Amino acid sequence: MSSRHLSRSIAMQSLYEWDFYNKKGDLKKIVEKNIRAFGPGLKDKSFVSRLTDGVVKHLSEIDKIIEKAAPQWPIAQISIVDRNVLRIGLFELIFGNKEEVPPKVAINEAIELAKNFGGESSGRFVNGVLGTVYKEMEKESTDNESLTNKQK
Repeated sequence: MSSRHLSRSIAMQSLYEWDFYNKKGDLKKIVEKNIRAFGPGLKDKSFVSRLTDGVVKHLSEIDKIIEKAAPQWPIAQISIVDRNVLRIGLFELIFGNKEEVPPKVAINEAIELAKNFGGESSGRFVNGVLGTVYKEMEKESTDNESLTNKQK
């Protein structure tokens, strides 16, 4: 397993635990405990924290995006695994460094997390939500380019 994939797995497990306890625990302590338990040889431990801190920083915005992309699934009805996999995937897709993690890599990594930790249909669900958001981002980017070109 690659170091980045392991980091995402630890971030998802940490966010899962934090979310399970209604976001009342100390997420930093949860992350530290999970790194010790699941990633003792992990070289870049800071990537786990960047993911979890980024998700928390943008949580309300990310959750609104999930609700818009999957309107038939209120955030509270999405399984805890799927919800936190989507949060990580959307954080990387929207707020992450695109040169460090290209959008398609962020989507594929989230799908793999969903398949490994979620239910039978988790991979398809995560793919559908992230694919919808990515298509919308591409459309907005194209629309903005067209507008810029018209203004020149």
